[in-house]
Amino acid sequence: MNIRGLGLSVALVCCATLGGCSTATVVTLQNGTQYLTKDVPKTKSKDGFYEFEDISGKTVRVRADEVATVKKEE
Repeated sequence: MNIRGLGLSVALVCCATLGGCSTATVVTLQNGTQYLTKDVPKTKSKDGFYEFEDISGKTVRVRADEVATVKKEE
């Protein structure tokens, strides 16, 4: 196996490992709207917002008082 093949193999293993670390999460708002996220959202920031990326890649910011629940998807 040459250096290029070895490097590619290592890169693939790293990507697979990182992909397994994400935890799909459902964020439910008080009005019933649900967002499926790729990973656990950032906790409430200093300005009182939760920020996360939904599964379509869109960044979403919602006021903390609008969030009803944040649960891991089952």
